[in-house]
Amino acid sequence: MREIVKNLNGKSFSIGIVMSEFNPHVGEALFKACQHELLNLGVADDHIVLAKVPGVLEAPLALQKMAQSKKFSALIAIGAVIRGETFHFEVVANHSAKSIMDVQLAFNIPIVNAILTTDNDDQAMERTSIKGKEAAQVAIQMIHLLKSI
Repeated sequence: MREIVKNLNGKSFSIGIVMSEFNPHVGEALFKACQHELLNLGVADDHIVLAKVPGVLEAPLALQKMAQSKKFSALIAIGAVIRGETFHFEVVANHSAKSIMDVQLAFNIPIVNAILTTDNDDQAMERTSIKGKEAAQVAIQMIHLLKSI
């Protein structure tokens, strides 16, 4: 049996990040944690590109354009959908996640969905540091995995 070993060396990779400007305090905290971890994993700062979109429903289109450019080794979607009093939460959360997955599969590029879906602002802020860090790790791990298959 041959096992593909986990590799988190980000040297020489380019990472595109799409961040929703809605709930900006959550997005910024996620981005900072993600950027910090990408740098720790060896990704050069000038190989990290941040594109801001108005909300998470706009993220898939920006991700698609980045994927089409073939300039990136992996992409990361960052943002937060915080439950309100209407059904809109489910629509936004479900459609953004499905659309991100569609882009990933259509363009054969790893896209990490780090868009938090929480009941309130406190839950979102509690998750920013770990989810931002995990997003960076997953992106690098998936690049290596796909190259090894």
